[in-house]
Order: sequence, then C-alpha cells, then structure tokens
Amino acid sequence: MLRCNGIGPKGEIFVCGIVGMVAKSPVNQELYDGMLLLQHRGQDAAGLVTSEGSTFHMHKGPGLVRDVFRTRNMRTLAGNVGIAHVRYPTAGSAWSSAEAQPFYVNSPFGIVLGHNGNLTNSEALRRELFRDDLRHVNTDSDSEVLLNVLAHELSRNAAGFHLDANTIFKAVAGVHKRVRGAYAVVAMIAGYGLLAFRDPFGIRPLGIGSRETEAGTEFMVASETVALDALGFTPLRDVAPGEAVFIDDQGVFQSRQCAEHTELAPCIFEFVYLARPDSVIDGISVYDTRLRMGESLARKIEREFPGLDVDVVMPIPDSSRPAAMQLAKHLNLSYREGFIKNRYIGRTFIMPGQAVRRKSVRQKLNALGTEFKGKNVLIVDDSIVRGTTSQEIVQMARDAGARKVHFASAAPPVRFPNVYGIDMPTRSELIASRRSVEEIAREIGCDRLIYQDLDDLIDDVRATNPAIARFETSCFDGKYITGDVTAEYLNCLEANREDGDRQRSREATTQLDLNLESAE
Repeated sequence: MLRCNGIGPKGEIFVCGIVGMVAKSPVNQELYDGMLLLQHRGQDAAGLVTSEGSTFHMHKGPGLVRDVFRTRNMRTLAGNVGIAHVRYPTAGSAWSSAEAQPFYVNSPFGIVLGHNGNLTNSEALRRELFRDDLRHVNTDSDSEVLLNVLAHELSRNAAGFHLDANTIFKAVAGVHKRVRGAYAVVAMIAGYGLLAFRDPFGIRPLGIGSRETEAGTEFMVASETVALDALGFTPLRDVAPGEAVFIDDQGVFQSRQCAEHTELAPCIFEFVYLARPDSVIDGISVYDTRLRMGESLARKIEREFPGLDVDVVMPIPDSSRPAAMQLAKHLNLSYREGFIKNRYIGRTFIMPGQAVRRKSVRQKLNALGTEFKGKNVLIVDDSIVRGTTSQEIVQMARDAGARKVHFASAAPPVRFPNVYGIDMPTRSELIASRRSVEEIAREIGCDRLIYQDLDDLIDDVRATNPAIARFETSCFDGKYITGDVTAEYLNCLEANREDGDRQRSREATTQLDLNLESAE
C-alpha cells in the first residue's frame, strides 16, 4: 500500500493539455494553434519542442501561449515532428520556470516528454531513480520523474544503441509496472519519432487523429478532440488504457497494449468542468453530457422540491450553460444570462486574505441588476469546491435585488481531494467535506441548495457510451480507483499542501512589501 512518502515533496497536482504531431511539413504553427485550443487546461506555462532529424528545438516559459511565443521563437522551431504542453499548477506548489514542460533528457537516446496527470508514487520513484537507476531528477515535478523512468526502461530494453517499435513498447510496459497514478503522455525520441501512452485506467484523456495530404498521412494526438477538429484532423479513436502508440519520423503508425491489467475508468470531472463542451472523450460528447446533467437536476427538483418558487434560471458562465438551459427548458422556466464574464482579465496574483479572493470574483463576474431585481432566481453552477466563489455569487445576486436565491450544482458534493491530476483542495478546504447540504446552504447564504446525485451523474455521462462500466469519481465518493491511496497518503497530501500555501502566502506578502517600497 502507498505510504506518505509516495507523494511529491510539494504535493503537486496538475491538470494540463498535451498535443503531439507527425506531419509532412513544419509543425510549429499547428502545435502553437493546438496549445491555444487547449489553453483552458493550463494557463501558467507553455512549451513546444520540434524534432529535425536527431536535433530538438525547444522553447517554453511561464504564462499564456500568446505571451510565451513570439515570431522569433517560432522561426527556431523547425521540423516535421513535435510535441507541446500547457501547464496549470496547484496553488500549493511554488512556481518555477524550470518546471515548464516538455522536459528533456539526453541519455540514452535524447527524449522530450509532456505529461497530463499526477503520479501517486513519485517520491518512491525518485529514490529508486537516484539509488538504483543512477538517474538525477532536478525539479519537484513528477513529470520529470516519469521521463526518467521511461529513459531508464528504454536503456534497459535496448540492444546496444538501437531502438525499434518492439523495444519502445517493452519500455512502456516497464513504465506501467513501476508507475502508479494518472498519466497521459506525449514524448519524442530523437531520430525515431513520436510516442504516446495512457495509464492502465485511462484516467486522463488522450485522442488520436489523422489527416490526408498529397504527401501522405499525418497524425496528431491531443488531450481533447477539439484540437484535432479545429486543425483539420479526423478523430480516429482514443488511446486505450495501457496502450502505447508509436509513429516514426516517416509517419508509420504502430500501437500495442503494454499493461498487464487494464480497465477504462475516465475521470468524470472532465465532463463536469475540465473539458471544452465541443470535445468528445472516450466516445462521450461533453456537451451532450452537460445537457443531461441539467435534465437530471430538473427531475430531482420535480421529485424533491415540487413547490420551489423560481422565476428565472441563470448559469455561472461558461461551463454550466448547457445544464442551466436544459434545466430551464425541462421545468418550463425562463432562462436568463444574469452574470456577465470579463473575458480579458488574467489570473489574479495569489495573495493572502479573503478580501482579495472576493475581489477576484467580482472582477471576473458582474451581475445584471435588471435580471435580478424582485425575482426568485435559481443559479446553476457546474460544481462547488471551496464554496468561497459560490458565497460571493449568492451575495452578488442579493445585492442586485434578488428576492430569493436558490443554488444548484450540476455535480454532487465534492467531499474528497482529487489525486489524479486536478487542482482540488485538501479536505479542510472543501466546503462539503464535513458539512450537510443544509449546512453548506447556510454557509454560502442561499435559500435552497440542490446537488446532483452521483448515480444520476454517472448515468448522464455513460448515456452516450454505455460500454464504459466505471468512472473515476473519487472526489465525490472517496473511492480511489488505483487502490493505493491510503488515509495516511491523504493526510500527508494535506500537510504538504498547507505547508505550500503558507510558503506561497509568505512569498506573496514579501513581494507585495517590495512593490510598495519600490512605489514609495
């Protein structure tokens, strides 16, 4: 069983976007466009690596894609094969530009790797790499750990200094035997081609697409099909749990199942919030799923709250819109856009104090007074995590003149941390962790709180692909699908997260003091 030392030193959890391409012409511009299409999966850093023969060209840095890359950077990224990554770190992890992905090692063959997910045994692997494999990991990122495990397995399985697809697939099998947690990976091996693989449970998404050109077939792999669609690739299928896909520099496609035991159990929170609505993941339309969530909420209101007095239904933009529209339609209620989102505000600095967080919400959302005044409103959001945003939204509605404010969540209560790649707080920060629905309603200040039922959510997501028997739902029910997450692990995660938050708070306060001194 997993022990406390299985977690990384800062308790890092990531949700990221990855994309890789093997083409017949330069890939730099299309990988850049792919990152833009996956920007919602990570806004803190971006990186792009291309391969020209046996030479890698890399550029990466902190910030949005549009801020990291300039024309002069793009000119240096020559080659017809490449991978790209957008990164989003947790608030509890200190930012370091060294942790922008993709990561690179030059031994044994020269490998770059981008990773979406989180390893639950990264610290144990870190010690094994140093002690047994004689490899050095330079950052706190578990993605660098994963890269070095892959490099070691390639070295161990290769005959001399030559690789073939069979050797690469054996190396991925070795990765599956050693690594625990969630991981969707794109990697390049210098002089050979593009490698992509997914963990044995398929927790994080990864799809494959192809495009026919006069010069031949081109391939792309990406976290979401929206990147494939927009760039003219026809989605073929998803990378299967435990499967590895290898596309050589000439565009020859090969794949193999590399894990001994597999079960498709995608993260259900992808469909609730993370993925773009125009994506299809594991055969499931994200948009259709969110419509069904609204229908399920409407049926619950009819069943359990038949006398609920509502004049108008309003979404919190943007991900809750489909659910809110369908709920209003099912209940024959008016649908209105009561909150206007500022699309041009960047991420606010993480600074201590509740007042700063409250200010952040009001900078991003503004209430339309004419839509609230004198009305009983039902606000629909995709989920409630900490509750601080929900509390501020309810107060905004009251300040705008709402007579009653009811609140509905398209997801069930979030009661447990997510350890598989989502920036989700520890139990002490989750508003639903130790509270009843009535207590949460009082905490956020609404007149009535309605949560989606987990069984209904699962049915909603499964409806368009009944072949999926199970989903990763740990943040709702505390059942961790990999079977290695103990109470001790979660306690250690919480302690590390709190230590990281305190360090981040001290750093932010120090920086604020320096800024004030400079202004004086």
